[in-house]
Amino acid sequence: MRRASIVALCLATALAGCDLAPHYVRPVSAAPAQWPTGAAYGAEQSGTAGLPWRTMVTNPKLRQVIEMALANSRDLRTSIAGVASARAQYHVERSYQLPTVTAGAGATIQRGIRSSALDTNSYDANAGMSGFEIDLFGRLRNQTKEAFETYLSTESGMRATKLTLVAETATAYATLASDRDLLTIAQDTVASGQRSLALTRSLFGSGLASAGDVQSAITIVEQAKSDVANQTTLVAQDRNALELLVGAPVPDGLLPASLAELDDTIGNVPAGLSSDVLLQRPDVVEAEHSLKSANASIGAARAAFFPTITLTSAIGVASTALSSLFTGGALSWNVAPSASVPIFGGTNTGNLQYARAQRDYYTAEYEKAVQSAFKDVADGLARRGTITDQRGAQDRLSAASAKAYSLADAQYRAGTGTFLDALTDQRTLYAAQQTRVATVLTDISNRIALYKAIGADPSL
Repeated sequence: MRRASIVALCLATALAGCDLAPHYVRPVSAAPAQWPTGAAYGAEQSGTAGLPWRTMVTNPKLRQVIEMALANSRDLRTSIAGVASARAQYHVERSYQLPTVTAGAGATIQRGIRSSALDTNSYDANAGMSGFEIDLFGRLRNQTKEAFETYLSTESGMRATKLTLVAETATAYATLASDRDLLTIAQDTVASGQRSLALTRSLFGSGLASAGDVQSAITIVEQAKSDVANQTTLVAQDRNALELLVGAPVPDGLLPASLAELDDTIGNVPAGLSSDVLLQRPDVVEAEHSLKSANASIGAARAAFFPTITLTSAIGVASTALSSLFTGGALSWNVAPSASVPIFGGTNTGNLQYARAQRDYYTAEYEKAVQSAFKDVADGLARRGTITDQRGAQDRLSAASAKAYSLADAQYRAGTGTFLDALTDQRTLYAAQQTRVATVLTDISNRIALYKAIGADPSL
């Protein structure tokens, strides 16, 4: 009898090791192994890819604003709640692999009104488990693994949310700075245009300028005034967008005055030589955990075709006297195993087909996540490779335009030049200044975008 019990126990243990889930193999990367090269790209960068955001951002005001966002963002709080929910669900699934033991005690006392023969006492105490499934084919184990991988996926999703929040907050901060610069340029152009308009009207009154010159001077003033109104709106909207990301009002003292104060305080994030770094990007890791979860669900769906064995057992004592409840002879026990197996009908076939289709879906999602990540980094590197030349050319264009307008305006005031030349140069300068601000913003935004695209921030 003892030998048979040992054999049965060994057999159950061996069967309990069955795992019907397919062996997981990470899909081959759908992206090239190396970053692209060519005329748009700079020199290859060796070394470790990625930077912590506090290393990339050295501007003290922007650092404080990002810290506020990480502390207050409702999107991040939602993500954290999702992680907590997934972790709790994993614990629920894990508990199904362990028996639940319950205990109870009771007493029944009956007394007759006229005859003591009707008097009865009975006492009982018991402990046992009900409906515990012996996981011979790994159904519960794979459901637990599925829940665990879902939990890890949501945890990676939270890291991706943090990464996105840092990048979007920094970008919104830089956008606010650029619109403040554009507002200043528009205001300066209004002041300059009004001086030219006053002079032109004076010359027109003396017969030295035409009515057309006066109207042309009005156009530059009104265009700049329109831009002042528009930029005033954009600055207010930029602040609203920033405070939505931060999740709280941002004090005036923490707002940027101009792009100039940010330009040298946001660094370039190294990309390294290999694209393998993308496999650690939070959204890619999230996609892989979702794939692993789908892989485990196949094992659970396969196990549903095999018998389900449950065990209900109880051990207890019963007696007519409380004093003898725990003495010999009062002990009783029972074990009630049962097994069920599907024969016809049911949803098992459909569930297995669905699990396989989900695995294929998440495989494609994972491969697409890797490809998208590669594109994001490649786009950022292409912009980085040319932005220095673009900024240099734009700086020279702005300087030349300012000098040309200064000379044309001086000649017009001295009566040796035409108003049309001065007006044309003023418009050219205005456009060049606006484009220069946009180019600086593109540079700063690209540095931030590369930080997010590479996704290697160990501090999150």
